[in-house]
Amino acid sequence: MVYFNPETETMPRDALDTLIDERIRYTIQYAVDNSPFYRKWFRNNQIDSKSIREHEDLLELPVINGATIRENQPPATTDFCFKSAPWDDIYTVHETSGTSGTPKAFFLMWDDWQRYAEKYARAFVSQGFGPGDRVAVCASYGMNVGANTMTLAAHKIGFTVIPEGKCTFPVRVIQSYHPTAIIGSVFKLLRLAHRMEAEGMDPKDSGIQKLIVGGESFAEGSRNYLEEVWGIPAYNTYGSTEGTMCGECLIRNGLHVPEDLVHMDLYDPNLSSFVPDGQSGRIVLTTLLPEGARSGNLLINYDTEDVTEVITRDPCPCGRTHMRVKNPIREAETVQIKDVPVNRVDIEEGVFQRENMEYLSGEYEVFVYSDEDSGTVAMRVSLECHDPDTCDKNEVEENFLSALFRQKPSLSHIYSDGTLEILFNYPPNGGLELYRLKGRPKRLIDRR
Repeated sequence: MVYFNPETETMPRDALDTLIDERIRYTIQYAVDNSPFYRKWFRNNQIDSKSIREHEDLLELPVINGATIRENQPPATTDFCFKSAPWDDIYTVHETSGTSGTPKAFFLMWDDWQRYAEKYARAFVSQGFGPGDRVAVCASYGMNVGANTMTLAAHKIGFTVIPEGKCTFPVRVIQSYHPTAIIGSVFKLLRLAHRMEAEGMDPKDSGIQKLIVGGESFAEGSRNYLEEVWGIPAYNTYGSTEGTMCGECLIRNGLHVPEDLVHMDLYDPNLSSFVPDGQSGRIVLTTLLPEGARSGNLLINYDTEDVTEVITRDPCPCGRTHMRVKNPIREAETVQIKDVPVNRVDIEEGVFQRENMEYLSGEYEVFVYSDEDSGTVAMRVSLECHDPDTCDKNEVEENFLSALFRQKPSLSHIYSDGTLEILFNYPPNGGLELYRLKGRPKRLIDRR
């Protein structure tokens, strides 16, 4: 199986753009007819929905975000204004994690699930999955949609799912069920490998053939180390409850966007204009419905607060024609240091320099402080160390700083003039603060 939906995935660019415009027109009208929020939204902004004819016209519409959704659901309102189908047609209700406030609610019809699952099915097939695979899914089964969507995609393709939910499952699961792939985050998969080694199993001899990384952005250095530990390739995926679901193919030169099912625009920081291909921009997405389709929850011009750039809209060597984008990063994981934006992924690239991994586990956390009297900023970098007494700290720090300054050259100037201090800390295994907190670890924390 080379493609899940060959006609759509290999559609020529002109035909694909025409299809996108047709679906934008249908989706806009569906929103006006069925969504209380959008019916009022178009009226209040004095926009004629019929004037939205093609994807460039979306630039004329206001951009919404997560706060907009929370302001239009209980307890802020008496009803869920983004729900776009009657309760009798809603199959499941979902929420985001709520890390930035009240969880956002989403309402999925069975048709929504089918479209969500197709997005993941396309990615899985592009990564070589097919009947006979057995895949351990280390993603949460619950109010988030990821794990359930992957499981439904498996049904469409014909492979077997081992629905673990977490990567803390016993090593015997690998020995008993012989999975051919595991889905999880970089750090979950590294911890699993370390547990296997501690119990006498070499990850390279486990029979697992590929890793699928999802759930958070990562540095290429961390992926390279993950692949070295396991001895197999790791493929990137990107998804959200809002419906983005993109994935790398076997070529691994960017994530394919299922452009016929979700429209992705990249905006400048002011959310006022599109950025050219090859430049970094905020991901603003719009649900795309096929003509005649229905949806329990759709979004138009939704600011995901994630950042990426379009690599190319040219056909991929794999034959797929949908555009490819870089691994998105979360804007919420970026801090400003003397007007220089630094993301968690920039820090992670410094941690996962190959020479460092002789001493480090890969787990880390960074706290940013400021001294108002001196005008300096301090970054305390805590690197979990296998043995702090034998760690070559000078080598680790040189490698870290060299990689960080390659990522962010402007930082080297304020570091050289003393405006930025970088302080290193080497706790033993289990000594980081993040181990004492529940939920997804925050690794770059601004304490100013």
